[in-house]
Amino acid sequence: MASPAPATASIARLAADRRVHQAFQWLHLQEQRILQWQAEMVAVPAPPFGEQARAEWLRERFRGLGLENPHIDAVGNAIATWPGKRSCARRALLSAHIDTVFPAGTPIEADLQGSRLSAPGACDNGAGVAAMLATAAAMRHAGLETECEVQFVGNVGEEGEGDLRGMRHLYRDGSEAREHIAGHIVLDGAGHESAVTHALGSQRYLVTITGPGGHSWTDAGRPNPIILLSRAIQRFSAVTLPDLPRTTMNVGTIEGGTAINAIPERAAARIDLRSTDPEQLIRLEVELHRAVEDAVMAANQAQQGEASSIRFAIEKIGDRPAGRLPADSELMTLLEAVDRHLAIRTEMRLASTDANIPLSMGVPAVSIGGGGEGGGIHTHAEWYDARGRDLGLRRILLLLLAVAGS
Repeated sequence: MASPAPATASIARLAADRRVHQAFQWLHLQEQRILQWQAEMVAVPAPPFGEQARAEWLRERFRGLGLENPHIDAVGNAIATWPGKRSCARRALLSAHIDTVFPAGTPIEADLQGSRLSAPGACDNGAGVAAMLATAAAMRHAGLETECEVQFVGNVGEEGEGDLRGMRHLYRDGSEAREHIAGHIVLDGAGHESAVTHALGSQRYLVTITGPGGHSWTDAGRPNPIILLSRAIQRFSAVTLPDLPRTTMNVGTIEGGTAINAIPERAAARIDLRSTDPEQLIRLEVELHRAVEDAVMAANQAQQGEASSIRFAIEKIGDRPAGRLPADSELMTLLEAVDRHLAIRTEMRLASTDANIPLSMGVPAVSIGGGGEGGGIHTHAEWYDARGRDLGLRRILLLLLAVAGS
């Protein structure tokens, strides 16, 4: 474990290195090049489960920066390696998710005006991926060396129903990952003053109710899956949610039916549950099952002796595990030392990010922004402004070098 005083001295020595100064200067002077990379990447669609084109784009950028073994793994993550000076038992990871929330076919026109880029995904996660590329480019330009290997990863599956599948694949070997990773820095969105060190747990469900359907006039009286689903949602939404531990519930989508004059055969809803307390998620799962079961049971019992014709299914489609970076961990101590050196007031935050997976496994991990500012996240009006980005990039570079040993 690094104590505050040695960590502070270590970061000061790093920052005083001539090559680090050269890297800082490159980051400051090459903002237009970084923005061009960002605009070019954002214009390549990366819908959920359709990130291949962007992964290929990133692999070629890795190759152009001289990183070793640029490749795309079995689930679509783009990966490359910065070699260390020696063979280390552990390596550092720097990652940024390449997927967006926008479905296939979404029109994307990257509009770059001065320091401002407007486009779906410009900030989330154009800012993170651009920061990762800028870090590698600055290291190469300045001739920096690290004691241990650094793995650069553009991962898939962070958004929506991707369920962190890119991160899950990286950590599929479990105990081996814990042993071989010194620290994992996740780059997500803009900003430079916060750090996600507490992973928010969440559970996501697809609730489906089905029935025979029919004509709205001739088959009037048959159970209507949309109405039954609405009743279940209404009951579930009445469940009391505690302020502490903070717990939330959201119905994100609801769908069903084919025509205004047809009793639908199917209705479905997607529901997101989040809490800082795993026990609350268990309680809400029970309440969700109870609400749906009761609505369906009442409908079947009301069919006056007819065979039960209404069915339901509740499928878990997302499971983001919780975790926390210990306050006395080496990665936390180094992050705080970097922020003190750069006069950044660190705000430790709770959120759901790619860092959920390593943190839940005991791997030191933190999620930070790529610098600059952004807004309109997850909307077609999303934007990113690069002014002040170089402070966030210096933060990333110093922390990565400290974790990898430089």
